[in-house]
Amino acid sequence: MSTSDDIITTSNGLGYTSSSAVHPEQLVKPPAAPSAREDTIEIKIDFGGGLHLLFSSQPSHKIRIPRNIPAEDGSTQAQPVNMRYLVKWMKSNLLSEREEMFGDGDGVRPGILVLINDADWELEGELEYELRDRDEVVFISTLHGG
Repeated sequence: MSTSDDIITTSNGLGYTSSSAVHPEQLVKPPAAPSAREDTIEIKIDFGGGLHLLFSSQPSHKIRIPRNIPAEDGSTQAQPVNMRYLVKWMKSNLLSEREEMFGDGDGVRPGILVLINDADWELEGELEYELRDRDEVVFISTLHGG
């Protein structure tokens, strides 16, 4: 490849050459810095069986959470965000009352059915399921008073 002011000439090794009026710095573009949107994922959360009452009476939420689990010191670990992180995040950011009716340790209390993209979370790995952009998570209370 040879260059002169605004012309780049390349050869394919068989005697054929081509020229273009492109600056060399335009041939290789540096990777763009990731935007805030690329650093987060969108998750849709729905509640059924009256569970929405614990979450400001809103039956559906669309949230954005970090793509990777934030470390205690503010840096980002390489570990992708999972259901364990989502449940913890929900307790801190969405739950408006009576945590004991929703949470049990790191997970949810017995009697709450959790679906990830319409599949039982037990089939998906429960708390270890790695969330992906635009996943849909549904929490349904199966406990009813009478």
